[in-house]
Amino acid sequence: MNEAMLHDAYLRFDAANAEDPNTINVNGKPRPKELVFAERLSAAVLSLDPDASTALRLAARCQHIRRWKMPRSTQPMGRTGYLKWRTLLKKFHADESAKILTTVGYDRDLIERVQELNLKKNLKTDEDCQTLEDALCLVFLEYQFDALIADTEQEKLLGIVRKTWAKMSPRGQQATDKITFSEQGARVLQQALSQ
Repeated sequence: MNEAMLHDAYLRFDAANAEDPNTINVNGKPRPKELVFAERLSAAVLSLDPDASTALRLAARCQHIRRWKMPRSTQPMGRTGYLKWRTLLKKFHADESAKILTTVGYDRDLIERVQELNLKKNLKTDEDCQTLEDALCLVFLEYQFDALIADTEQEKLLGIVRKTWAKMSPRGQQATDKITFSEQGARVLQQALSQ
């Protein structure tokens, strides 16, 4: 692993995500939303796999790169529009990551591997892809779950939790033991998984 190149790529990904006009409060201070997400996802990947490959580390850091540039409103409401938006969004992230990784000097094979992970190809059969998916689910459950609970009707919420859980490997599911859920979050999780 070339640490200097990895560091350079992280700096460039982080600079791109620092342009996010959307902010969230972290320890009482507003920070760019996608920058915080990238940091959290990187940490979750390394928590699951301290020896993560270079491609996996890079894919985690750029998974939602410049996401605000393609808002949900670019596609019609409803399931079909949502699925089309998700497909276009994954391709957008893969393309954006390739531009930066090319500038850093990574070779075509590694760039394509990062893009495969961005696109979530071979989920369930590709260990790195599954680790990335587990990390995404863990970040959602730790940092975004309570907001979803507040904004989502009960049956839909329980369905989302079940789908999230089904995407995770046993290792990812076990890692939820390290999350300190709110009382409400713990209750919803238990209810979703007991049915």
